[in-house]
Amino acid sequence: MVQQAPRLERHLTSPQLSRNQAKTIVGLAAFFCFANSFDGDFVFDDSEAIVNNKDLKPETPLGNIWENDFWGSNLSSNSSHKSYRPLTVLTFRFNYLLAGRLNPVGFHVLNIALHCVISILMIDVFAILIGGLVYDGKGKRLNQAPKASFLAALLFAVHPVHTESVAGIVGRADLLSALFFQLSFLSYCRSFQGSDDKFSLSWIFSSLILCSAAMLCKEQGITVLGINATFDILMICKVNISDMTKKLLHKGQLKEGSELLRRGFLTRMGLLTMGGSSLLYMRWRIMGTGPPAFTEVDNPASFSDNILVRTVNYNYYYSLNAWLLLCPWWLCFDWSMGCIPLIVSVIDWRIISVVVLWICLIGLGNQALNSGDNSTRRVLTFGLALLVIPFLPASNLFFRVGFVIAERVLYLSCAGYCIIVTYGISTLCQKCRKYKRLLCTSLLCLFGLNMIRCIIRSGEWRSEEQLFRSALSVCPLNAKVHYNVGKNLADRGNQTSAIRYYREAIRLNPRYVHAMNNLGNILKERNELSEAEELLSTAVNIQPDFAAAWMNLGIVQNSLKRFQAAEQSYWNAIKYRKKYPDCYYNLGRLYADLNRHVDALNAWRNATMLKPNHSLAWNNMVILLDNTGNLAQAEIIGKEALKQLPSDHTIMFSLANVLGKLEKYKDSESLFLTALQLNPNGANYHGNLEYYNGLNFCIWYLEKRPAKPL
Repeated sequence: MVQQAPRLERHLTSPQLSRNQAKTIVGLAAFFCFANSFDGDFVFDDSEAIVNNKDLKPETPLGNIWENDFWGSNLSSNSSHKSYRPLTVLTFRFNYLLAGRLNPVGFHVLNIALHCVISILMIDVFAILIGGLVYDGKGKRLNQAPKASFLAALLFAVHPVHTESVAGIVGRADLLSALFFQLSFLSYCRSFQGSDDKFSLSWIFSSLILCSAAMLCKEQGITVLGINATFDILMICKVNISDMTKKLLHKGQLKEGSELLRRGFLTRMGLLTMGGSSLLYMRWRIMGTGPPAFTEVDNPASFSDNILVRTVNYNYYYSLNAWLLLCPWWLCFDWSMGCIPLIVSVIDWRIISVVVLWICLIGLGNQALNSGDNSTRRVLTFGLALLVIPFLPASNLFFRVGFVIAERVLYLSCAGYCIIVTYGISTLCQKCRKYKRLLCTSLLCLFGLNMIRCIIRSGEWRSEEQLFRSALSVCPLNAKVHYNVGKNLADRGNQTSAIRYYREAIRLNPRYVHAMNNLGNILKERNELSEAEELLSTAVNIQPDFAAAWMNLGIVQNSLKRFQAAEQSYWNAIKYRKKYPDCYYNLGRLYADLNRHVDALNAWRNATMLKPNHSLAWNNMVILLDNTGNLAQAEIIGKEALKQLPSDHTIMFSLANVLGKLEKYKDSESLFLTALQLNPNGANYHGNLEYYNGLNFCIWYLEKRPAKPL
């Protein structure tokens, strides 16, 4: 199968390297760009997808991975995001098992390694898309565009837009999907080994299996079918789309139709269509209750009733994505919540960027269709296809997505961008031969700047503090950025600064219930109860099913001695979250304050049933039974608690006190000494309902017991 070597290959001034040399350089460049993220923490979405995801733990049945979404929630739940990526979760579980715990280093190392492998494989992908599918007499595929494929792969390896996918652990979904995407495409190409008249069904089926694997890593993986179809049309069947269109319009028939049938084109397209339809059908069935429910703050343009406003803003988002590929200096972990205000007026200057985008796309499309050079048409068409097709699931064209802009979705589209840039560099080298040295210097500077930007940006992804603060200058109007900075400060004990950022988040988005809830919690701890109650009441009025806010409101109302209102708030929380052990615990405290002892014990028992290691609920049951004289029951509960929490010194203290009152002095002494060994500062022990009773009794007993002979 002979293809004409591309013209752009002849004009490039990059060095001629061997296959192994090119792959080594690309792999090392990809490694050095992101190597400093290897010892980063779990940040941002890692908390939900990894740290709090029970599907990673060895004790969780492996089958749960195939029933739950990416975040560990059941797919049938209305709250599920419906992101079905079991193969990605399986690799997370592998990291957990390999380290024996949640060690972020192993997760980061695997992400970096995946990006290196993908960047190296891009040389093979670009070699086919740019240079054509060429084999020697021994059936070995040749690289007809070694300089162009090396340059494009190097551009891909060091592009800063990849930072979220590589340095952010949840970005592994994009990495794995891209890897299987490449393998699926290369398998499809392999089916034509040595001939464009015959093809191997086994390799096509292998390509479909790899496509399904890509989709099980991330939904975007199914778009490889579109790339395979484009490759088949342009490379195998050598269809000139412009000429075909003209013949259809003027003659109404095609002589090439029989030739396409002879080559098995319709058979292959039928297989791709059936495979894609089957995958989409299975994906829809797996989603269970339908598409996920997003809110207006996630994607405000999609909630606009005006179709013109939606269209303009979608196109503006496309232009911003294109700008991130062209100039990846302003990067942000989140682009929602006011970061990008809607365009609602025709005099908004941002419409210019939409016009510029479409002028560029139409110009490239025209060149791809009407160029007199076959290789130019092929390169530009593949560049545009690889730029656009993988982006389609994130385009809002087929369904609403849960974000405005997400850098991670550009991981594969960046490959198309790199092909187009390589074509542009070759064109400049051809037309500006006198300035080739200047062009080479500029190209080296571009690589250097991109690598520096990757290193800086991947360093920002090492901790949440750096990541969140880096976004303040990029998206100062983003309420979520201020919220996350405030939350990080609060977690580190800096409540004063956290309050300032929470207030700013609420100012930017007056309906930001999570910021209200967190700010209300801090004000509650600072005993500013009136404002805390006002904030929490506003939060539950805006979002009536916000269980955490209802519980926190109940705590504040309890502190204000508004017991009836507090009880109702607790029950509202339980209404919206059936399994809420902390709420049952706080409800028990309320009942204990009201001397409703039976109700308190029932509430705490519910807490321990939902969360068997709920130490405070167990301890309070023991203390309450002790205080009310139910010593035998207190002993039973205390021993039951120690079965669940054998190293809990607070329960040991409380049970030791009960055993002492039951005159079981040896058992009491043993528990007391064990508790002191676990917590030498036992004098600081206190329960929610009684202070120091167990400790004082045991100290008294130890002082009064007879001394043992030496």
